[in-house]
Amino acid sequence: MDELKLDRAFVLVVENGSFSAAARHLGTSVTSIARQINRLEATLGVRLLNRTTRRQSLTEVGHLYYQRLTELIRQIDDVKREVSGYQKTVKGRLRVHLRISVGNAVIVPALKDFLAENPEVMIEVTLTDERADLVALGIDVAVWLGNLEDSSLIARRLSPSRRVLCGSPGYLERSGHPTAPQDLVKHNCLVFRAKNYDNRWRFTKDATTVEIPVSGNLQTDSGAALFTSAMSGLGLVIMQESTVRQAVRNGDLIPLLTDHEVSPTEFDTSLYAVYPSSRKVSPKTRAFLDFLVALFRHHDERPA
Repeated sequence: MDELKLDRAFVLVVENGSFSAAARHLGTSVTSIARQINRLEATLGVRLLNRTTRRQSLTEVGHLYYQRLTELIRQIDDVKREVSGYQKTVKGRLRVHLRISVGNAVIVPALKDFLAENPEVMIEVTLTDERADLVALGIDVAVWLGNLEDSSLIARRLSPSRRVLCGSPGYLERSGHPTAPQDLVKHNCLVFRAKNYDNRWRFTKDATTVEIPVSGNLQTDSGAALFTSAMSGLGLVIMQESTVRQAVRNGDLIPLLTDHEVSPTEFDTSLYAVYPSSRKVSPKTRAFLDFLVALFRHHDERPA
């Protein structure tokens, strides 16, 4: 039996003056209350109450135990109320892992809006393209690309993550503009290398998909490195539209073969917010998930 339950029964007996009054307060029998007090005394190895046929009184050690116990129970109840209120309020430390490119380009610039609406939240942000162990590291939310392989996680789709083939004006001036997917075999293509990615870029038009083997002098598992290299004029790159949108607007990158859907992999490249299924979703996590969904809905609806 829960020792705290025995302690609370003891306090009620003392405060109500009898077993019967305590039993009425708890909606139980006098026998049940007496059994709980007997068990508490047996556990402690001392007598807490002097019993007579008509009333109970505290022993000396019972008086000491009652005084200390009521203070402890008050503290426990205060902690429970505080935690209960905490779970109803958007507050506390929120640990998030964001993909580097989309984190820098889309999410981080918008965090000021989330924090303005939730001033009692402190966000701890890690920018990484690695899929970390969310449970082991205590991460509340991660933003990943592609389907989940871990059934202990829940994924909420944020964006279809449309991809764009692009290059800088300087590179295109030197090397020319590709007018068909097959032209890419003559270009320096910057390749993203990670699980489920290879050096075959896929172009779909009118329900027909062609795969083009590409090559170049840079291969990396960093989307940020690809973006920076494309901006510097090193070669052509396929990247998320959300990541290159501002660079395209500024004229720093030029979209190519825009009449095709493009992808560097045959696997799902949608963007997802991911969180542990084994953990109760706190208000701060729920608020951040809703923020991400609204952010990408607005972002995807904006004209390129």
